[in-house]
Amino acid sequence: MNKITNASRFLFEELVSRIQERSNAVGIAVAIVDRNGKTQYEKFFGYRDQEKKLPIDEDTIFGLASVTKSFVALSIMQLVEAGKVDLDDPVSKYIPEFTNRNQKPIKVWHFLCHTAGFYPMHRTIINEIAQKAGLDENETGDFAFCEKIALEGTKAVAELLDAQTKENGGLIGDPGNYMSYCNDGFGLLSEIVRRVGGENSFAEYVKKHILEPLHMERSSGEYVRPAADANAAVLYKMQKGVMTSGRDYHDNAFSLGGAGSLKSTLADMKKYICMYLNYGKGIDGTRILSQEGVRTMCRPRIDYRPDSHYCFGLAQKKLDDLTVMEHGGSLPGVSSNLSWSYDAGVGVMVLCNTSGVPVSTIADAAMRMYHGRNPIEDRFVYQETEWNAEKRKAMCGTFRSDEDNNITIFEKDGNLAVKEGETLLRFVPVQEFLGIVRNPDKDGYVRFFENENGEIFAIGYGGRMLPRVKD
Repeated sequence: MNKITNASRFLFEELVSRIQERSNAVGIAVAIVDRNGKTQYEKFFGYRDQEKKLPIDEDTIFGLASVTKSFVALSIMQLVEAGKVDLDDPVSKYIPEFTNRNQKPIKVWHFLCHTAGFYPMHRTIINEIAQKAGLDENETGDFAFCEKIALEGTKAVAELLDAQTKENGGLIGDPGNYMSYCNDGFGLLSEIVRRVGGENSFAEYVKKHILEPLHMERSSGEYVRPAADANAAVLYKMQKGVMTSGRDYHDNAFSLGGAGSLKSTLADMKKYICMYLNYGKGIDGTRILSQEGVRTMCRPRIDYRPDSHYCFGLAQKKLDDLTVMEHGGSLPGVSSNLSWSYDAGVGVMVLCNTSGVPVSTIADAAMRMYHGRNPIEDRFVYQETEWNAEKRKAMCGTFRSDEDNNITIFEKDGNLAVKEGETLLRFVPVQEFLGIVRNPDKDGYVRFFENENGEIFAIGYGGRMLPRVKD
């Protein structure tokens, strides 16, 4: 039941405005929708184009980034129900270029919940693949539909994964044991969708089997058409203290679409949320996936963050007394967050055309607002503890991956601090192997992992495991 009060609405909108100012967010769109498709709240902050002062509406196109992963998981589950994919099959059965030679068999379900055992790796991006293959989008047409891009991207990703060994520090452990966010895994999953789904591209499969049945008419996995749309948001990102803008959806985009290629609108994503709230059925009754298939997607598989678990292309967490399904996304000019709660009977979509904005904080606040609660809750739920000097020394170090994740934990005035890139942040120990990095609007968790010798060999941060840099 909608319990939005004037007081909770005021606090929520004040929070969004504060986040917008702190994060230099140009435009933010927020909606709350119930399972019947009725919009319970909707508001637009800022602009889709700051220079021209063009407003946002529910049909403005935004990037979804990693919210795309839920579409990949949904596509895989459709193929499972069609008898074309088995979750327990090795990925190499469908993608023979991926030999899986240095790791125990990685199954389809391992990639669906990021448990294949790989540290984050160099991003295999679409512009690099196109350049190496001598491909020009003006000649081939949109890269989203280009088979050669898919094949060359698959080959490059497969070779990168196959090159990882325990000896060269590229493997964390056996499949299923550790959760570390793996864009490459979802890239290969989208290639499975392309190869066995009966369509020429992942973008076409999603269009035919998800977007069109749900009447998501302004959504796509394309690059060219959304960028040219008059009602598409300009993409903003901060580079060395300077805000840059453009409409280049290829910017840092993965060569395989499943990692984060989809674009959508608030109006379309409300339809997508309703499908989940109705366990696989669209508002008009069109079934996209069985109820059991949706439940399979939403079942917790592995610890994600201290307050959540990863499922298949989705995460599950507790927000106060509510169980919430969610997924976020981030790319240049994109911050997105999809969430819904069966307990609440509503879902929230937040879209933003600026990088690095804590939109999940906005989504949580919106869910609380819907219940008439204070949307600005105390985020620090753990009891602060103290580590002795020996413990602090053991936790210090630099942790880095080939995906350009870089975090250093060090002692400062008898306490621990964190340097993430060039940003200094406070570190608060809360458990034996858990600390919290304090940010103005979104805390980050650091989980420390020991090897058999009792040494810290990696940390979990931002959903990724980062290996310790050896002295």
